[in-house]
Amino acid sequence: MKERAAASVPVDAEALFRALASRLGEASTVAPAQRFGDGALKVDGRIYAALSHGRLLLKLPVARVEALLAAGQGERFRSGGRVMKAWVTVGPEHGEEWLALAREARAFVAGPAR
Repeated sequence: MKERAAASVPVDAEALFRALASRLGEASTVAPAQRFGDGALKVDGRIYAALSHGRLLLKLPVARVEALLAAGQGERFRSGGRVMKAWVTVGPEHGEEWLALAREARAFVAGPAR
């Protein structure tokens, strides 16, 4: 007799993002954005992560974005129909990876240690 697969539980992307912001020690509001960057996580005033249409939006090196795309873990981010090569979105089904990816994005945006 086969075991039944566990029912898929919907993942709340907003709750994941709030938890992510809290773990990173940042305040973030998760609300409909009036403009790009509202509620985003920033380092030195520059965005490195945000919630976009229920997915985690990250700024990463182009090679890392390509690796995530190739592994099926991310989707290209488009703004105004234009592909943003250094940006990728990762769905809540990969929520267990959000913290590590956000830390990676923060380090990339912050640049080399001064």
